[in-house]
Parts: sequence; C-alpha cells; structure tokens
Amino acid sequence: MAATAPPPPGRALPADLALTALAPMSWGTTYVITTTLLPPERPLLAAMLRALPAGLLLLALAPRMPRGRWWPRLLVLALLNFGAFFPLLFVAAYRLPGGVASTINALQPLLVAFFAFTVTRVRPRAAALGAAVTGAAGVALMTLTAEARLDGTGILSMVTALTLMSLAIVLNKKWGLPPEMGLLTFTAWQLSLGGLMLVPLTLAVEGPPAALTAQNILGFTLMGGLGTALAYVLWFRGIDRLPATSVALLVLCNPLVATLAGYWILHQTLTAGQLAGFAVALGSLVAGQLAQAAAPPDGRRRAAVSGGRRA
Repeated sequence: MAATAPPPPGRALPADLALTALAPMSWGTTYVITTTLLPPERPLLAAMLRALPAGLLLLALAPRMPRGRWWPRLLVLALLNFGAFFPLLFVAAYRLPGGVASTINALQPLLVAFFAFTVTRVRPRAAALGAAVTGAAGVALMTLTAEARLDGTGILSMVTALTLMSLAIVLNKKWGLPPEMGLLTFTAWQLSLGGLMLVPLTLAVEGPPAALTAQNILGFTLMGGLGTALAYVLWFRGIDRLPATSVALLVLCNPLVATLAGYWILHQTLTAGQLAGFAVALGSLVAGQLAQAAAPPDGRRRAAVSGGRRA
C-alpha cells in the first residue's frame, strides 16, 4: 500500500475515514458468517483460523523482522487485538443474538475515550462523547427486540473483548507504527503472533476439527481475507493517521452493516423503530466526525492524538 502524507494533526481526511470505515463495515458480517457458515460451537478454532492464515499470508507478502523494543509491544498488541479479542468475540457471536452483540459493540467509542484519557491524558471532546452516547442509543433502538435472548457468558465475553480492543486502539495510537516495518508487516506480525497464541489452546480445549465442509472453508476464507487481512491493514492505517475519537466512532458502522446484512441475507424485517434507530446511529456517526473535524486541537491533543511517533 503506497504511503501518503498523514493529515494535519487532529484532522480526519474524508478518504482516510472512508478507507478506515471499510474495516468495521466488513466486521458487520461476522455474526451472519459465524451463524451460517462456520462450524458450530468452536470459538477457539474460529479465532485461530481467522487470525493465523491471514497473518502468514501478509507476512509472506511483506517479510520483515521487528527490532528491539517492538517485540514486546507486538506481543501485547497481538494479545489484545487477536489472541484474546478473537476468542471472546466468537464466544459472544455464538451465544448472543446479533442485536445484543451490536448494542454492546456500540459502547466502544466510550471505552476508547476512557483509555485515551487514562493512558495518554487526552480529554475527549464533549461533542464526540455526545455522539458516542447517542449512537449507542440509536444502535440499541435499531437492534434490540423484546425477544432478545440475554446470555451472561456472552455479554461478559463481548464487554471484555471490546475493553481489550479499545485499549489496543489507544496503545497503537500511543506507540505509532514501527519505523522499520511497513503497514503490512505490522499487521502481519500481530495476526501471526495472535494466531500462534491460540494454536495450543485450541488443540487442548477443543481439539482438532474432525473435518471442515466446503461451507466452513468458504466462511473462513471470507472472514480471513476481507474481514481480517484487508480489514486490519485498513484499520491500523486509520489508527495511525486519524484521531482516536474518529476511529472509535467508525465502529458504529459495524452494527449498521450487521442490521443490513440481517435484512438482506437472513430476511429479517425492520420495524419503524429500528429504522429510526438506524437513522439516529448514522446521524451520530456523521455528527461526531464533523465535530472532530471542526474543533482545533490543542497542543496536548496534537501530540497524543495526531499519530506522530513516540518513544
């Protein structure tokens, strides 16, 4: 992927926002793919086969070795983004209705704002927090139904997964990209290390699969190719180039796409209330990005949020 100049500090260019949004949009298909194409009740297998092949593919395309302090940093990021996040995400996907998972997922901008303040001391803008709260409310209205089944293990898994991913976003922003590694290599090592962490756990807990059907292979290919290898290259690019708040608000694209996927693929119906929630969530996403673009960053925010390199 060709390198271009990053946007001015604290600014989000439309092209960067659009490219980054493709990642959570692709993740919006995770629930549908998991429930229709993947082997049932195999969250560790699903997590391992989503991460490791994609990581090895990217590593074959861009084979470079990390240096010095980046080994422990990559291990931390690999654990947060993939080694722990993916299994928890699939536990939630297997145990929760898509609407419940989407509503919890919409809380991520608030978690990112919390970690941004505690880790980098960047105070979130009031407009961005307002957009995050309104967006979460819109997603709840759009996805929750009276028949929604609540599962304690699934809810705990989803909340924990989002917490880990939110911390990873802030740490990625704080550390930036390794100067000796390109974007593909940076993504490849995280996916590969996270997938390798899952191999012994998968074999010990679930054992090897007896067989994978053509349907299973199609599901893993779609999720590993578009929803992982390509999506995470765009995601890490966005984290490096955009303010953390802008990246976090783009997560609202996930439940929006998940709702449309359920409507088109699973033939689910949309009520007037759900359509209103869709409009509220989409409006909050747009309003939050406009507020971020309009507000001038101060010196502290410029240093912590702009994506510049740090020690």
